[in-house]
Amino acid sequence: MSSVAMSPTSTHASQTIAVRRPAVPEADGAWAVAEVQALLDLPFMDLLHRAQTVHREHFPEGDIELATLLSVKTGGCPENCGYCPQAAQYDTGVTAQKLMEVDEVVHAAQAAKDAGATRFCMGAAWRAPKDRDVVKVAKLIEAVKGLGLQTCATLGMLEPHHAEQLKAAGLDYYNHNLDTSSEYYGQVVDTRTYQDRLDTLKSVRQAGISVCCGGIVGMGESPVDRAGLIAQLANLNPYPESVPINSLVRVPGTPLADAPPIDPLDFVRVIAVARITMPKARVRLSAGRQQLGEAVQALCFLAGANSIFYGDKLLVTGNPDADADLNLLNKLGLRARAVSATPSNTSTLETACA
Repeated sequence: MSSVAMSPTSTHASQTIAVRRPAVPEADGAWAVAEVQALLDLPFMDLLHRAQTVHREHFPEGDIELATLLSVKTGGCPENCGYCPQAAQYDTGVTAQKLMEVDEVVHAAQAAKDAGATRFCMGAAWRAPKDRDVVKVAKLIEAVKGLGLQTCATLGMLEPHHAEQLKAAGLDYYNHNLDTSSEYYGQVVDTRTYQDRLDTLKSVRQAGISVCCGGIVGMGESPVDRAGLIAQLANLNPYPESVPINSLVRVPGTPLADAPPIDPLDFVRVIAVARITMPKARVRLSAGRQQLGEAVQALCFLAGANSIFYGDKLLVTGNPDADADLNLLNKLGLRARAVSATPSNTSTLETACA
């Protein structure tokens, strides 16, 4: 894998042209990278105002989706993603484990539901699941679906027939992140291609499964790479229903352990531009929230984030505990979302955080 490039320092000067001619999609509806970059470069307050306006238009209820993520098969992955503590070739202290049993997963899913989560995501550290793996995961999906939760899985690359099997089992969402721009991708991982990721998303769409797809910032990428990632996501047809935005968790033992941290306000900018370019998506604060603090998270909600990963662990890295999250939502006067088990049904609100 190539060495990680260092991010140049970005400044966000109040450029009159950016304010007078705010970026809009091209005539065919696609977003050019330059247009997305123009949004990222807007003065901070102007950008947040625009993002909040779009957010209120499409999500007038202002609710926050609570999703819980469980690692159902941990470690031993043959990929070399530079951010991942589950890669077998890195010494991160993560021990490879077998796929969890159905009763273990059901117990965890019920606990997540009892705590207020409405979507349960299952992650397995595979490059791509084998036929026998998909059969086993299908049983997990059926069991979790039986609890009345929305189901999500992230299992690596998928063949079309595997996507169809997961759909038949009741899978609502499939997560497969693009990570970064296509230009910077080779600096992060070289055991699979960008096109491999796009092909998996195509298989998921064709099977009728909703897409959860986002990326990671703070991996040493330049601002234009962040613009490239958002443009790629926004130009998927259709764009993802869920867009997780991760702030790199720098894990000792991984190649990106010493990557320069992203400026917190630049992270908020990415959230805001994701909201503007993908107005109907659930934009999720994902990994790295623990390092953001309450004030930056509040700005992210203002910028249009309306989903969080909820629970004390994300696969193998830390996450704010549930009580801390509920306390923050209370402080901000935000409500948790209550939904049925299928993403197409109308949601109703509950005062889970009141």
